Amino acid sequence: MKHIKEIKEKFTFYKEREKDKIWWVDFPDMDGFFAISFDKKKILFLFGDCPKNFSPEELEIFKKEQPFWANFFHLK
Repeated sequence: MKHIKEIKEKFTFYKEREKDKIWWVDFPDMDGFFAISFDKKKILFLFGDCPKNFSPEELEIFKKEQPFWANFFHLK
């Protein structure tokens, strides 16, 4: 988990679907980083933070909006 001010690289936020609560974080010059944010203030990296640094509310949103990744991480 990183706070935005700690990350020096340029990045952009985008949503897969307009109604989603999850913002994906795109690091244009860096491949292989899968990161999301729920508030555009805190960035969570899927392979380092999921599920241990997700709040219960964030986990529920994640499971609903990202069933592929929820299954990948064996979230119930």
